[in-house]
Amino acid sequence: MNVFLWIVQILLALAFLGAGLMKATRPKSTLQSQMAWVDSFSDGQVKAIGAVEVLGALGLVLPWATGIATVLTPLAAVGLMIVMVGAAVTHLRRKEAKLLPVPAVLFVLAAIVAIGRF
Repeated sequence: MNVFLWIVQILLALAFLGAGLMKATRPKSTLQSQMAWVDSFSDGQVKAIGAVEVLGALGLVLPWATGIATVLTPLAAVGLMIVMVGAAVTHLRRKEAKLLPVPAVLFVLAAIVAIGRF
């Protein structure tokens, strides 16, 4: 079970790290062609979402890997679950139901980590 959780944690961390860095470092105008939802948010809000995703990605791996404050790993997973609920709500409000599987899968993976590590 530990190996499975590590695999899920690392894959999830890579997904959120990549997405978060993209949102945090690229201007909103560049992201609009890839992510239409950014039109609903200010540049600062998009960067904040990216920063939260990067911090969540680090929280999924670092505490458990170092053995320091390991409770932060499942808390990071719960935080990312909340971010994915927000993503789903945003897609629903924008009538982008076809995009819902992505946050749904990420939510389930984060839930697996949260349950497994609590």
